[in-house]
Amino acid sequence: VQLVESGGGLVQPGGSLKLSCAASGFTFTVYAMNWYRQAPGKGRELVARITGAGGSTYYAASLKGRFTISRDNAKNTVSLQMNSLKPEDTAVYYCYTNIGSRDYWGQGTQVTVSS
Repeated sequence: VQLVESGGGLVQPGGSLKLSCAASGFTFTVYAMNWYRQAPGKGRELVARITGAGGSTYYAASLKGRFTISRDNAKNTVSLQMNSLKPEDTAVYYCYTNIGSRDYWGQGTQVTVSS
C-alpha cells in the first residue's frame, strides 16, 4: 500500500489549494479515504472522509463549506479542494486509509497559509 500526497505549498489568506493523494497497492474502490492534518504543536485531526464509492462524505464541523473531498476511482486518487484558507489551516496534510485494521499514511504535504 502506498499513498503519495502532492499539491501543498504557500498560499495567502483567502486563497485556495488542491491537494491530491495517489493510492496504489490495494483495491481503491473498496475503501474509504481520509484527509488528516497536523498543525505545529498539535495532534493529528480528521479533516474529511469519503466512502469507497464516493457517495458519502464527512467533514470536520469547523471546515465544512470551505473544504471539499472527492475521489476519482478510475485514477486511484483522492483530492481535497481547500478554499478561503486561513492561517490556522497551516499544517501538514496526510492521506490515510485503514485496510484490515492496519493504518496506512502518506508522507504528508505541507500547507502554509501566510501573507
